[in-house]
Amino acid sequence: MSTASTALRPLGRLGRPGRRGRLPGASAVGAAVIVLWTAVALFWPHLVPYAPDVQRPQDRFLSPSGEHWLGTDQFGRDVFSRTLAGARPVLAVAPAATALAVLAGTVIGLVTGGVGGWLDDVVMRIVDAVVVFPAIIAAVLFVAFLGRSTPVLVFVVATALTTLVARSVRAATLVERGKPYVEAARLRGEPLWSLLGREILPNVRSTVYVEATSRLGDAVFAAATLSFLGLGQPPGSPEWGAAVADNRVWLYNAPWTVLAPALAIVSLVVGVALVADTSRRAAGGAAA
Repeated sequence: MSTASTALRPLGRLGRPGRRGRLPGASAVGAAVIVLWTAVALFWPHLVPYAPDVQRPQDRFLSPSGEHWLGTDQFGRDVFSRTLAGARPVLAVAPAATALAVLAGTVIGLVTGGVGGWLDDVVMRIVDAVVVFPAIIAAVLFVAFLGRSTPVLVFVVATALTTLVARSVRAATLVERGKPYVEAARLRGEPLWSLLGREILPNVRSTVYVEATSRLGDAVFAAATLSFLGLGQPPGSPEWGAAVADNRVWLYNAPWTVLAPALAIVSLVVGVALVADTSRRAAGGAAA
């Protein structure tokens, strides 16, 4: 890349001095929650006091105590152990779906925004059609044809999120496409792949990063929702959404069986949201 091109290129939004390595308190709390649940998902077999699937009918619906910190469910299973074990199915789906959605959405948004013309019109009309199609109906169809499994769940969630990422990256690409450094690259005769990958992509990376953090929370909630509706993990799974669905009838008699997995979902979604909010503020401040 020539010196002229480097001079014309705006400084990356997340690359300005003084912004790296500074996490406000809310973001630090959110990051800590994410790290905590990630560690639980990786090491839960070494953390649980009881096997999460072992049934003890004589211990059914025990209230929270020193022996069972979050009580037991209708089968006498330890709710604390099941809540810890339920982190792994959620984090086996959400990060993979987010990564796939961000990768596909970035490529779609970058190409359509950078090329424009008929390609942009056709692809974005397809994206609009996917957006308006009810996600639950799409999930039911995918599960009916492909069966219920983690890869199918990842694909369903990623498909729903890809359209959101593509729209955001396309909008950022359209802004960058009109700037002088892109015109200078065109005049030098840079090929399309170089124009998109070496010139525009580095300057929309803050948008990509914000989308990645934002969509991770969406993926966690979507995976739990699909499991709650019976489209994700099978009944009896400790996965948080499935656990809420299995125990919702006992909400009044044994509320801890529902509240524990529900609060686990909320804590992870809020933790991701705190990090995403800080990312959006940083990107917005850098762009100002």
